[in-house]
Amino acid sequence: MERVKTGIKGFDELIQGGFPLSSTILVSGGAGTGKTIFGLSYLYQGAKNLDEPGLYITLEGNLKNLVWNMETFGWDIKPLQDAGKLKIYKMNLHTQENVEMQIQEELKVIAKLVKDLKVKRLVVDSTTALGVWIPEQGKMRHLLYSFADSLKNLGCTTILIAETKGGKLDFSAFGVEEFIVDGVVSLYFVPPNRMIFVRKMRGTNHSKTAHPFDINEMGLEIKYRDEILWEAIK
Repeated sequence: MERVKTGIKGFDELIQGGFPLSSTILVSGGAGTGKTIFGLSYLYQGAKNLDEPGLYITLEGNLKNLVWNMETFGWDIKPLQDAGKLKIYKMNLHTQENVEMQIQEELKVIAKLVKDLKVKRLVVDSTTALGVWIPEQGKMRHLLYSFADSLKNLGCTTILIAETKGGKLDFSAFGVEEFIVDGVVSLYFVPPNRMIFVRKMRGTNHSKTAHPFDINEMGLEIKYRDEILWEAIK
């Protein structure tokens, strides 16, 4: 199976060298667990070291804050942006009326960006934010299926970020995302310890235990040789 190296230090050792090519991976966890940094690291490493253009799609937050996050780690992103290897795009949703149609229009914009920039890596932050626009659970689940299918057709290796309540068995925000993706990576933060657990990964003999990780000046660093007992996660 062809794989895509994430470039995140210590993580690829947990998943036989990288994500399956063109797969969709859910990265989930509670607030402050490092989900956004994980997604940004994946794009930055791909653009800088592996010549794989990346697109970061956000549904919330200030774009300047994302740039600030990357610059905090000393990542020189401007040359990558100027070369078209790293792009941040904010989805434009305006009202809860006809939101499905708005999302379809945004998917067309995203598809054009993927084609024009020859994007290989895609991050969507976050699927949880879609719940603000579609509060009805049934419609939300249907939309997520449709949204994930549309992204898969773009041919990128994609990360979907989801914010959960932070419990050890909370793998998604709506109870459906983990079933429509090829892999699930859960992040936990039980102060002062951070942990990562690969819940599933299609076609991969992945690690079956939790591992500690740090967020330092280089971004994320997974200590793949160390393990944490599942019981230690609350």
